Amino acid sequence: MSDFPPGPVRMPTERPSAFDPPSELAELRERCPVARMDFPDGHQGWLITSHPEVRSLLADPEFSARQELHHHAAYDHPFGTEPIQPAEPGFFIGMDAPEHSRYRSLVAGQFTKRRIALLAPRIEEIAQSCLDAMERGGSGEADLVSQYAQPIPALVICELLGVPLADVDRFQGAIHRFFHLGSDGEESRNAYLAILDYLSELVARKRAEPGDDLISGLIARDELTDQELAAVSLLLLVAGYETTANMISLGAFALLANPDQLALLRADHTLADNAVEELLRYLPLFRSGGMRTAVRDAEVLGRQVKAGECVVLSLAAANRDPARFGDDADRLDLRRTTSGHVAFGHGPHQCLGSQLARLEMRIAYTALLRRFPGLRLAVAPDEVPLRDDMVIHGAHRLPVTW
Repeated sequence: MSDFPPGPVRMPTERPSAFDPPSELAELRERCPVARMDFPDGHQGWLITSHPEVRSLLADPEFSARQELHHHAAYDHPFGTEPIQPAEPGFFIGMDAPEHSRYRSLVAGQFTKRRIALLAPRIEEIAQSCLDAMERGGSGEADLVSQYAQPIPALVICELLGVPLADVDRFQGAIHRFFHLGSDGEESRNAYLAILDYLSELVARKRAEPGDDLISGLIARDELTDQELAAVSLLLLVAGYETTANMISLGAFALLANPDQLALLRADHTLADNAVEELLRYLPLFRSGGMRTAVRDAEVLGRQVKAGECVVLSLAAANRDPARFGDDADRLDLRRTTSGHVAFGHGPHQCLGSQLARLEMRIAYTALLRRFPGLRLAVAPDEVPLRDDMVIHGAHRLPVTW
């Protein structure tokens, strides 16, 4: 194993562009893919940057997802440096089997492929409605974030969960505060509790007056408490809205900034599915993407990871690994074979809503380019305000014209 780097590293965070992960990750992946890492609170752990090891550890039961095992060392944890408590009932992303398996199987039963496929006409309708509103503005300009990328997943996940659209303002600001890097521990915690309180009220209403929605379906199973239902709903609401919205807007930005690839998609809409996969691979939405804790001593690429040590799994570095995706892995190529990317994770914790996100992205891009074949940025690429102040990367605004 190389002596590079000479000592423990800190998690790189400075991006060279809107679409590239920190350049230090590539050097680490090449020279020291399992690197000793310093966390802000003094703990030491490991940073993993190569595709095979990231993918393997995401699925390895010897590396736990239980959030209380991660100490308070998570450099981008929304609650700052406060000690991380065990996951609340229902918050299954911070659990291992069998608790995680139980919750996930219940939700997956409601999140079926058939149910997702049936959403396609409604997603298309929502996209067209947003495009109509953009066109009616009459100026030939719009903000693609607030007028398109955010409304589509917001409306879809609200309808899927049974959240009244009139209630969106009650939690939208709280989601923003929760993910803002400038929020301190108390602000983040209060934002989290505000979302949870709203969803607890919603669960009570659904129990009294059930509808044809996912929350009502879970209530009908009669296997979860109201506290569990609220936590599960929080996971689905935040993941279904925040991540997809930023993926749609950042993906559109990447296409507009790469006119050769945009021309390919405009000329051949059958490329849409593969374009979605390539954008998922190419764009670094998360600063890490996964944290695990070794259950017992293990060896990873010759490094000795001790029981109790945290490992940060860099999805962005893994998705740019030339050993998996070719020597031009840092280039956007809509014709690339992208199988094996880890944008949605891998293994037992792979994103439950991945098929819904893919469907929303495909419809959003094809509808946008069909309506506005002359779509282009209204400002220089370096003038687009990026979400460098948020846990989830993207653009605050994306001014476009046509």
